[in-house]
Amino acid sequence: VVKAFEMEIIPAERIVAQIGDTLILTCNTTGCASPSFSWRTQMDSPLGGKVSSYRTYSTLTMDPVSIVNSHSYLCTVMCDGRGIKEKSVKVELYSFPSDPVIEISPSLVAGEPAIVTCKIPDVYPSDRLEVVLKKDEHVLLEEHFLEDDSTNTETKIVTYTFHPTAEDIGKEITCVAKLPIADMDFEPKERTSSQKLNANFGPQNTVITTSPGNLLMEGDSLNLTCVTQSNPPAKIVWSKYLAEESIQHLIKNSVLSIPHVHFNDSGRYICEVINLVTNKTEKATVDIIIQGAPVITKLSIEPSTTVQEGENVSIECSAESNPPPKIILRRKSDNADMRPYSARSIPLPSVMFQNGGDYECLAENKFGKIKSEITLNVKYGPRNTMITVIPTAALKEGETVTMKCTSSGNPAPVISWKKKKATGESEKISKNATLTIQNLKSEDLGLYECEAYNQFGKEEKAVKLYVQARLEEPDQMIPLIIAFSSVAAVAVPAVAILIYVSRQAKINGSYSLVKALRLKV
Repeated sequence: VVKAFEMEIIPAERIVAQIGDTLILTCNTTGCASPSFSWRTQMDSPLGGKVSSYRTYSTLTMDPVSIVNSHSYLCTVMCDGRGIKEKSVKVELYSFPSDPVIEISPSLVAGEPAIVTCKIPDVYPSDRLEVVLKKDEHVLLEEHFLEDDSTNTETKIVTYTFHPTAEDIGKEITCVAKLPIADMDFEPKERTSSQKLNANFGPQNTVITTSPGNLLMEGDSLNLTCVTQSNPPAKIVWSKYLAEESIQHLIKNSVLSIPHVHFNDSGRYICEVINLVTNKTEKATVDIIIQGAPVITKLSIEPSTTVQEGENVSIECSAESNPPPKIILRRKSDNADMRPYSARSIPLPSVMFQNGGDYECLAENKFGKIKSEITLNVKYGPRNTMITVIPTAALKEGETVTMKCTSSGNPAPVISWKKKKATGESEKISKNATLTIQNLKSEDLGLYECEAYNQFGKEEKAVKLYVQARLEEPDQMIPLIIAFSSVAAVAVPAVAILIYVSRQAKINGSYSLVKALRLKV
């Protein structure tokens, strides 16, 4: 069954809307797969809204509704092969958004004239507005705006002057505003405001109460209450004195609450009360003292906790408490304090690797103490490179000799071994710190170099092993020389240690040491 092509507009025919609100008109279709929508006003005025079209419906959104939307809106739907349909809706506008505002000035003084003003904000249409001003049930003034021809919202004002008497104090001034448009369905159509006639005074007798008191421990809760006598009620502003006589504004409330007080909450607090009617101001102050154990507020190393040897470094520790803390800043491995009882920066110009390590800051007063730690990591190139040759007993050809290279640095140096060739070039032979030569032969003799390296530099040391050839004459003294010399990156004269070995001639196949030799470089 094919559905008939139909349309509807929601709301239908007529809608009452308040200026400033949001209004959505919806145009729906049935029986048409691909409708085409269009919106216009009957007078072809601007739409004053946003059109959004979907598969079977279209919306016209007015956000916010304004005076330009007072029109009849026409929705036209075209359906291919099934014709065109149109429907309209009339948008009628009003504005009555808030209650009247009553102002009575100046302060009432018996026998002197007083002016009562009633303001009705943003009314439309104002020619339908009715205003009644009463004192208790007695009508003071009734006003209509029938001659008003405004075309937009307006704030209407009714003013009445009278001479109050002592009996008027405590009576109520009431302003009743009505917008009785019989053929428009909206609520409310009547708004009312009232204000008592009072003698305005104050502020006076302003005091501050503290709970639990003026002297607190850190972490306690604090409530400061400002009490004053004023009519109308005074505006209360809390503030606090800072250094150099400046003032920090806090809150606008009669009670200032601090759930957990801190040392920097100590100071003088000011309650300022202002009567906006009498235009008078009064102040009260209270001094608050916060005590407690120290809190370390800063422990730092500048420019960084990790530095290169030679940089300028400073270590800073600061703490706060009441009474003021004693502060000790020291390296944990040191017995002596670097600078006791100081909260200022401690300089380490041209820092050395010996300055690295853990530093601690201690802060103490009569309520307690606290400690915090920080680590200084000093990076530096290899140094104190040493070579150890073992064993120390006499060697024979075919035995094993071990040479161990050690070096300090941060990060830990990478150690490698090289050996000098006959051509003078060096050949890398090991990437280990320990070099072991097994089955010792004459061709193993020569200059061995140890290199210690990291990203901040390198250091080299060397050891030389050599032997003089044997003689074949009996009873001849054979100078068998094994010499070790330490060679750094710069030229260092070689030091040879001669060891003479007395042997008979024609001793075949062995070299021996009669004295143990161990060299550390």
